[in-house]
Amino acid sequence: MNAEVTHLWRHPIKSHGREAIQTVTLNPGQTMPGDRVWAVAHEASTADGSEWVPCANFSRGSKAPQLMAISTRMDGDTMTLTHPERPELRFNPDKDQQIFLDWVKPLMPTDRAASVRILRVPGRGMTDSEYPSISLCNMASHRAVEQKLGQDLSIQRWRGSIWFDGLPLWEEFDWLGREVQIGEAVFSVRERIQRCLATTANPDTGLRDADTLGTLNSWGHQDFGVYATVVRGGAISVGDKVQVL
Repeated sequence: MNAEVTHLWRHPIKSHGREAIQTVTLNPGQTMPGDRVWAVAHEASTADGSEWVPCANFSRGSKAPQLMAISTRMDGDTMTLTHPERPELRFNPDKDQQIFLDWVKPLMPTDRAASVRILRVPGRGMTDSEYPSISLCNMASHRAVEQKLGQDLSIQRWRGSIWFDGLPLWEEFDWLGREVQIGEAVFSVRERIQRCLATTANPDTGLRDADTLGTLNSWGHQDFGVYATVVRGGAISVGDKVQVL
């Protein structure tokens, strides 16, 4: 196997933007630093920031596809959000909640529960898994979906954190129950990631324009990527090797 890291992405506010990074240092049992630190609770949510809760409590791309077109840039405590239909927004997510809620409101469908507060849970990111996970995604699997669909796709549809290339498609599914070293860090691969309607939206436009789920189902599943936990911390950078232990 001669696989290496091609991209690293973090998503500071769950379902509300992404940021490319070149290197990151991971800690055992933790999510990626800066990833899903915050989440946006809607008016029907029971989330209060005291503990992890399922994604149904939050505004997200599966229900509001325009959210998929947000990009993020972090600079200390200040976050900058951009979107093709909105002015640039600079704010502190811990202090400037109303500014953010006003900015994102036009991107939310009127028939969905409105976003009402930003929250964070001390000590962990708000991943979709109830355990602190990091998503690993295979470029070969992405290219296979593109080829079967007959159209180019941005990898940002999958909102993956660590991307690698140099393996056959779906090889990552064979990693379940095994350990994988990426750079200095070691992961335990826990489960496949079942995908939702968020992946049908174009991250450049926020419009649903690709039947990603139907294409995945042509392989007999609706999965893309795997969730893993960090069992040994360390630095990971673009270009690092990926090795199954």
